[in-house]
Amino acid sequence: MATVQNQSNHERAARSKYHLLYEHLCGLQAEEWQVTFAEIETIVGFSLPASAHKRRAWWANQRDITSRPQALAWTAAGWKTAEVDMHTKTLVFRRMNGVQPRLQPTVDEILPARSVGGWPEGLSLRREDMYEDRV
Repeated sequence: MATVQNQSNHERAARSKYHLLYEHLCGLQAEEWQVTFAEIETIVGFSLPASAHKRRAWWANQRDITSRPQALAWTAAGWKTAEVDMHTKTLVFRRMNGVQPRLQPTVDEILPARSVGGWPEGLSLRREDMYEDRV
């Protein structure tokens, strides 16, 4: 069940409003990442809501992340927030114990190659074969 839930969280995070934060965190190899609110806004491509700048609770690590897309992004990527400083508008993300970074899918996983059969018999790209009836 936990694996199915984790896969579901990854899929939901990858489609969420904060998918670029999720992808960024998935790509980090460090155990800790100190960042400003402005840097996060640059990564996601939009301004964080006013509550992110005013309420520490917006940055809280939640058990129920179904209605918190920002928490879903970092939790599904295997991170938690720490040391949130509302005055300096900075925080630290720390990798959760035992959670390995999710590797980015390969091109073959996204677009698997499938054979559609071999080269049709009698088909040739030789110039002589293409123009043989003109002689």
